[in-house]
Amino acid sequence: MTTAVRHGQGTLASGQYWQGWSVPDPVGVVVLVHGVHEHGGRYAHVAERLGAAGYASYAPDHPGHGRSPGRRGNIGSLAAAVEGVAQTARAAADRHPGIPLFVYGHSLGGLVALQYLTGEPHERVSGGVVSAPALDTSTANPVQRVVAPVLSRLAPDLGVLTLDVETISRDPEVVDAYRTDPLNHNGKMVARTGTELMLGAAGMPARLRGLRLPLLVLHGGDDRLMPPSASEVVRQHAGSDDLTVRIWDGLYHEPHNEPEKEHVLDDVVAWLDAHRTAHRTARRTAHRTTG
Repeated sequence: MTTAVRHGQGTLASGQYWQGWSVPDPVGVVVLVHGVHEHGGRYAHVAERLGAAGYASYAPDHPGHGRSPGRRGNIGSLAAAVEGVAQTARAAADRHPGIPLFVYGHSLGGLVALQYLTGEPHERVSGGVVSAPALDTSTANPVQRVVAPVLSRLAPDLGVLTLDVETISRDPEVVDAYRTDPLNHNGKMVARTGTELMLGAAGMPARLRGLRLPLLVLHGGDDRLMPPSASEVVRQHAGSDDLTVRIWDGLYHEPHNEPEKEHVLDDVVAWLDAHRTAHRTARRTAHRTTG
């Protein structure tokens, strides 16, 4: 029997747009955090797969992305994107009391998710999934590292980096759909977004040492947009004793949009199921201890 998934949408206190996919009596809630230049709607098929497994999903559009206000492609600040995730998580927790929350972020969204998880996540957040997290800044030379913050202040909307859309997936239909999606930003990455990404990635190793939540890391082995070495940063620095890093041989930047996406999402669901069960066991243990 197929679980009915119902779509909803709204606006956060920040003004950001959000959309959600709810199911009757969900077993868990997942906050989906999209990458640079895209939007939450590109994760509808992920939400449908999660819904079939009993999970409700909610996805905010970052500032300057999708249906959220702001200059196109300009995230404003990493802190603003993190706050959008925090507001979405709080709203989802209020709608679905008593069940575990998870955060699933891809690329820039992986960096945003890690920033949130290593900060002050909601008390019901039971773990995170990050896909191709934007943690590799090796392509920036020393001059660019010095100039980027200056450009971010003086010319935040200046295009500074072209991203090759062909690298997102080996499926040509996915690439064509990306190019023709009016909610995507198909211009260059702007100086503000690039600088926020670079500074956030540079500070992440120190933050990761304090991470205690369970974490699943996914990465395509042939990712040319964000090399697999980015996920090795998590492996090397994360303080969590429940860490799984899965490199999918041959896959490009978006594992959830590759021809093997069903296998990838099956793995994600299996990980969520194992950790929501652990959450329930921990709650029962805590109740017996304090009761």
